[in-house]
Amino acid sequence: MEAKKLTSFKGLPVDGPLLLSPNVFGDDRGFFFESWNQNCLNKTLKEDGQKPQIFVQDNHSRSSFGVLRGLHYQLPPHSQAKLVRCVAGNIFDIAVDLRLRSSTFCHVVGVELSSKNHQQLWIPSGFAHGFLTVSEFADVLYKTTDFWCRESERSIRWDDPTLEIKWPDIACPFSLSIKDGEASLMQDLSSKEFFG
Repeated sequence: MEAKKLTSFKGLPVDGPLLLSPNVFGDDRGFFFESWNQNCLNKTLKEDGQKPQIFVQDNHSRSSFGVLRGLHYQLPPHSQAKLVRCVAGNIFDIAVDLRLRSSTFCHVVGVELSSKNHQQLWIPSGFAHGFLTVSEFADVLYKTTDFWCRESERSIRWDDPTLEIKWPDIACPFSLSIKDGEASLMQDLSSKEFFG
């Protein structure tokens, strides 16, 4: 597996998120790759100066073209790290740095994940996550390091001007859940809504 550090839309390298590219073995019959290997991931994280992780939950979402999900995160003691991949279709996947002491606080990284590139986005705790479906539909699978907890869950608006997210131009309005459409703006959050 190859791990690549990411640069924010503002041009700065962001510590934490990694774009993971597995070794894919394919021929005219199809392909095979390890989509997740605990030892391999933890070795990659250790080499990047991050702590080993254990996943407790797998999630699967299907979204139609133009659906935008996010920006979601959970606060301690139920903060989540995520390993995200798209197994059908294409998404534009982002992570937002919400670590107050980080030199890249409020910076955003974005990558295309698809069933063709087999890449995965590692999103550590301390980041919000969201994605936009840019194909007819997309199936997204992601592992989390803690369980969903309503009391810890938070959302930030997808179009928050502070974040300057460069979403792909898909020539139609994004489709949002009511919850995501009513999410908070960064300026309305207290420091307790971020990571220390």
